[in-house]
Amino acid sequence: MKQKIKIYFTDFWPLFKIDNNYFLDLLSQDFDVEITENNPDFLFYSVFGVNHLKYRCTKIFFTGENRRPDFDECDWAFSFDFNNHDRHFRLPLYALFADVEQLILPKPPIEQLLAEKTRFCNFIYSNPGCKKRNEFFMKLSKYKKVDSAGRLYRNMSERVIDKVAFVRMYKFTIAFENESFPGYTTEKIMEPMLVNSVPIYWGNPLVDRDFNPKSFLNYHEFNNDEALIDKIIELDNNDDLFSQMLLEPYFHNNEINEFVDKNSVRKQLYKIINTQITSIASTKPDYYFEEPFLNVRINSASAKFRINHNFRKLKGLSVQKVKIKLDKMRGK
Repeated sequence: MKQKIKIYFTDFWPLFKIDNNYFLDLLSQDFDVEITENNPDFLFYSVFGVNHLKYRCTKIFFTGENRRPDFDECDWAFSFDFNNHDRHFRLPLYALFADVEQLILPKPPIEQLLAEKTRFCNFIYSNPGCKKRNEFFMKLSKYKKVDSAGRLYRNMSERVIDKVAFVRMYKFTIAFENESFPGYTTEKIMEPMLVNSVPIYWGNPLVDRDFNPKSFLNYHEFNNDEALIDKIIELDNNDDLFSQMLLEPYFHNNEINEFVDKNSVRKQLYKIINTQITSIASTKPDYYFEEPFLNVRINSASAKFRINHNFRKLKGLSVQKVKIKLDKMRGK
């Protein structure tokens, strides 16, 4: 008989499913899991809100955003950081995006792969805040048209209903993160890999710890935009070199890395559930959770969250656009 545990999820992104998600799937293999908002034993929380402040149980933090765990607030953490804290596990966001085992499946014959690549390069973004990404798009577009199918720099009428299926047609995909930080690897590099479109990647300077660097174009290996673009042009005009890159395994030795190996994550979850600790929240005084004081803390944290969230939206915009955005936030 499986050990019974009560868990809940809060402050995750809007489309996160409390009753069907990565952590729940893994936990259910070893435990009889009950999802309950009232008095859970373990609370999983993320960065999209402050509802977690209401809870006194063991708290497990997860972020796919460029944020650090706060071990004065959480008991355990999963994040992309290369963090040596004994209650931290590195779990990059791409592990939750799709089943990483798809990336170790045998690839189709090279003739089939080349036949699929009927278009040059795509760029599918809506966030205008990454200056590095925007500038690279403009520079590469001088060599050959880069199809932009998102809201940012849209230059085609074709609608993207299934992004991964759309990307399949392209030799290359601009896969730049919103920000660059060691360890910060999201789904952006994995999306094109799923359909054998070569990612042109910028973001995590240590991304070669996640993936085989021969299987994608890593901006961090080049001196500048122009050197990387020269390499893209070379591959675009040399089917033999391009084929070599297409056939490279995405993981080193075609083995799923330790960070996203499900058995490793499952062991960490088992460790969390079965390690007896005094939760950080339970050490707080009783008044800390009484309604008047709790409301003050939640309101303060919510205000800070909105400020940080809005500031991130403003990064990379011109002064004039920042003023327009600020006026909208103020209701003007």
